[in-house]
Amino acid sequence: MPTMWLSDSQKIGVAFCSGGGFFLVAGVLLFFDRAMLAMGNILFLIGLTIIIGPQKTALFFARKQKLKGTAAFFGGLALILLRWPLTGFLVELYGIMVLFGDFLGTIAGFARNLPVVGPYIGLAVDRIGLGERRNADLPV
Repeated sequence: MPTMWLSDSQKIGVAFCSGGGFFLVAGVLLFFDRAMLAMGNILFLIGLTIIIGPQKTALFFARKQKLKGTAAFFGGLALILLRWPLTGFLVELYGIMVLFGDFLGTIAGFARNLPVVGPYIGLAVDRIGLGERRNADLPV
């Protein structure tokens, strides 16, 4: 039997992150429902912690380059919990872009290979420039 890429606990973490993404999208579609947005954020944070571990999660959010994104993400979560869902979501979205902006190119490359919508996603990615590497001088 071939070895899998993810351990069983990491698979559970992916399920939590997927649930968090589902609740975030549902919260936006339901006109920024505060409970759905809060649940999505909490599930996403739990899933991320399970996938990469508590220490690496803390180090990820505490990096000096990511402090502005961390403050925006958790500030947006606090605003959502304090009954300002639209403002909180926008602040949180900025934090997500700062924190996970480096991964967007990888995600866009994966999305290009999707069967039906891949070519359309590729056109959109090329138009906004997500597929470009910012640190092209790095070997990886």
